[in-house]
Amino acid sequence: MLTRIFKIVLLSTLLLALVLPNFQGLAMSPQEEREVLEKELEALEEQIARYEKDISKTQQEKSTLQNQIYILKQQIGKLNLQIYQSNVMIEELGLQINDTQTSIEETSLKIADSREKLSSILRSIYEEDQRSLVEILLAEPDLSAFFDNLVALETLNGKNQELLENIKNLKSYLEGEKQALDSEKEDFERLVEIQTLQKQENEAAKEDKDYYLQLTEDQYQKYLSEKEAVEEKASGIRTRIFELIGVPEAPTFGEAYEIAKSIEKITGVRPALLLAVLTQESNIGKNVGQCYLKDPKTGDGVVAYNGQKISKVMKPSRDVQPFLAITKALGRDPYNTPVSCPIPSVGGYGGAMGPAQFIPSTWMIYKDKIEKITGEAADPWSIKDSFLAAALYLTDYGAAQQTYNAEWKAAMIYFSGTTSTRYRFYGDSVMAIAKNLAKDIETLEKAG
Repeated sequence: MLTRIFKIVLLSTLLLALVLPNFQGLAMSPQEEREVLEKELEALEEQIARYEKDISKTQQEKSTLQNQIYILKQQIGKLNLQIYQSNVMIEELGLQINDTQTSIEETSLKIADSREKLSSILRSIYEEDQRSLVEILLAEPDLSAFFDNLVALETLNGKNQELLENIKNLKSYLEGEKQALDSEKEDFERLVEIQTLQKQENEAAKEDKDYYLQLTEDQYQKYLSEKEAVEEKASGIRTRIFELIGVPEAPTFGEAYEIAKSIEKITGVRPALLLAVLTQESNIGKNVGQCYLKDPKTGDGVVAYNGQKISKVMKPSRDVQPFLAITKALGRDPYNTPVSCPIPSVGGYGGAMGPAQFIPSTWMIYKDKIEKITGEAADPWSIKDSFLAAALYLTDYGAAQQTYNAEWKAAMIYFSGTTSTRYRFYGDSVMAIAKNLAKDIETLEKAG
């Protein structure tokens, strides 16, 4: 049954047959089909790069708009507080103006009362001034009493005049205060109008930014969706190219490099490192094990070339059952399929399978990943499957970063599951081999 990816590849092949006159589809040789697919893959990778550039640019635009919207929100919030504060001040000034107006009115009443009293005093003084001497002598038994009364009226008049003047000054002061308060209140009212206009402008600007942000987000999602579609198509083509690479049991260096190069596009592990690990493990498929499992209960076996019994060929509690399942699925005889022998100097068990030297329990972890990519049953003795499995394992432990430390660490974990200095020899050896292989690859590329 065809996988989804392989269906995509077939669809791409049919489309190419319609577009390219010289393209013979399934009638082409594997090499010709591979060349066409590699050209299409190159175009797709360029398109992916453009999408990534557009996505990065759109992401920057999103960030800019989001920052601008955030600033506008802060400004609107600040203006809301300022408007509220100004309205509180206006309300307070209104109360002060009302109090001042009340005081002015009360003062006006006092002025009116003082004027009434002053008028009464002035009438009394006037009336006293109009009396004749005879009237005074007849009315007053003592002339001095008349003059005392007159002096008292004059004194009272002076004090009332002074009081009236003070009250007038108070009224004038209060009117000045009210005018100042009215002016201050008007200033705050104008400020509120300005702040309200600024708030409205910021809200309008924010609405515009929100609109453009939504457009940008839509465009961003569109780019992501289109990029994912192209990446899926590219993944299908990579898988097909990988399938078209035909290799014997033990590939030449050039053949191994072609496989490693195609796997780099899937996993990100550079060819020199992958080939170095596989060189260290099995001399790139030339030595895939010298022992056979014979006793599934104990994990013991024999040396393949002389039949000598040997213990610890495979760990029974961990690897025997997975090994039996793997060989059964592939139609292999589990007791005549070579696996690695235990290494006395290192300790532990043997049982590693194929060019990548995976122990059965670890292979079962990567089996589904490999089958998802290739669309076929995973085989640890297949050159291509073992290469892919090794690269996936190295990727899981950071080798795709392609730095010395990351690759060294991934190689150490590949060998021992740790970065213990006890096994430093392995990581150092792999990195030295990778350095030399990188030079060989450079030479091969120049020659090709």
